[in-house]
Amino acid sequence: MLAGDGRLTERLRTDEFLPLGSRMRVRLALDRAAPDELQDCLKQALHKAGAAKLMTAELIATLCDHAQGNLRALMNMAGELLAHAAQHEVRQIDEKLFLETCSPPADTKAAAGRRR
Repeated sequence: MLAGDGRLTERLRTDEFLPLGSRMRVRLALDRAAPDELQDCLKQALHKAGAAKLMTAELIATLCDHAQGNLRALMNMAGELLAHAAQHEVRQIDEKLFLETCSPPADTKAAAGRRR
């Protein structure tokens, strides 16, 4: 199984990769998922894990907006938050923890402001 964005399909049409591309029998091109589809996937994953209330509804909506239709990006962000929450023994993950975890450190912001 290969996964990639539109560049992979283009690459498989080049002379260099045409032999490989011609051997692929099944292809599935997926478009971006809508935020509500991502929310359903994340809620289902939380439910299956036995932790349906682990994330607030606001956080789920925020994560789905930030994922920009990419399920892999959504699950990676959620996984990072889960690891951070486990390290800090947080019982429910909310937007505050998301901002703490996913925002660049304050000194990075200050340095970026000085470079302008």
